[in-house]
Amino acid sequence: MALMLRSGLGLDPWDVLHQGLQRSVGLSVGAWVTICGALVLLLWIPLRQRPGLGTVANVLVIGAAMDLTLRFVGGPGALPARIAVMAAAILLNGLASGLYIGARLGPGPRDGLMTGLHRRTGRSLRLIRTGIELTVLVVGLLLGGTAGVGTVAYALAIGPLVQFFLPWCTAPEPARNPRKG
Repeated sequence: MALMLRSGLGLDPWDVLHQGLQRSVGLSVGAWVTICGALVLLLWIPLRQRPGLGTVANVLVIGAAMDLTLRFVGGPGALPARIAVMAAAILLNGLASGLYIGARLGPGPRDGLMTGLHRRTGRSLRLIRTGIELTVLVVGLLLGGTAGVGTVAYALAIGPLVQFFLPWCTAPEPARNPRKG
């Protein structure tokens, strides 16, 4: 997420929302990452999605990690380097989503919303994720967030990337031991 911001080519859609909230209300982008993550968990209730250790860690760590990364990592200057950073950010976010969903320790709030909607509707992960990304992008823009070519690339690529990486990254179900009695 911080690499997307540093590329200067557009934020990911959720960060357009976080930036819009920062500009409208105050607080840091990282603080809004945490607050929105906690609020998205409320959307899990009707989906009967259950949080796990990974869910809690995501809410508590990602926003702080973003603020820390932004504090210490500068942006690349030349356009080819900025494009490479943007592309790496999108690819790494797709892989990271596949890894932590696949670990079965609980998805992050936004990915849990995606997997919960997928489970309830039967629609593809890529379609659900793209719809979520476009929805938060519109809200973020209405709140004053900024978008760029990277925003569009992220919104259109992240769903297919998660759907691609998830099968490769999913840990097998633990074997069930029948009770001996």
